[in-house]
Amino acid sequence: MTVVTNDENELVPTRLVTGWRVCIDYRKLNEATQKDHFPLPFMDQMLERLAGNEYYCFINGFSGYFQIPIDPKDQEKTTFTCPYGTFAYKRMPFGLCNAPCTFQWCMMAIFHDMIEQTMEVFMDDFSVFGDSFSTCLTNLEKMLKRCEDTKLAL
Repeated sequence: MTVVTNDENELVPTRLVTGWRVCIDYRKLNEATQKDHFPLPFMDQMLERLAGNEYYCFINGFSGYFQIPIDPKDQEKTTFTCPYGTFAYKRMPFGLCNAPCTFQWCMMAIFHDMIEQTMEVFMDDFSVFGDSFSTCLTNLEKMLKRCEDTKLAL
């Protein structure tokens, strides 16, 4: 995302990502899929942990699900046909019933030692916090370094 100035000198966010986006009906696949019951965090508990801090950084993951590779043996399950041909995803698309749990599990694994201490993760929304500006900045630097190390795009 970038920000441009319009004719009234207002800053307006614009989306740089262009191209095709498809929406696939995975209901039949989801019916046949064994459900993963990895729990998502309770929002009220996360907000309580955040509430005791002075400074916050809120960051959104970039195409979160699409950063998670699909096992090659499972890729054919995502096959779809369109006017341009038949394709299968190599990365996790929206619409799969276990996508939210899988993504949350991956984020918990990546940030296991930081969650509840210096940051919170809910799906592709990251909240970094600190009781002072310098602490928050230090925590943010550690989080961004972890993103670099794991090639997680924000």
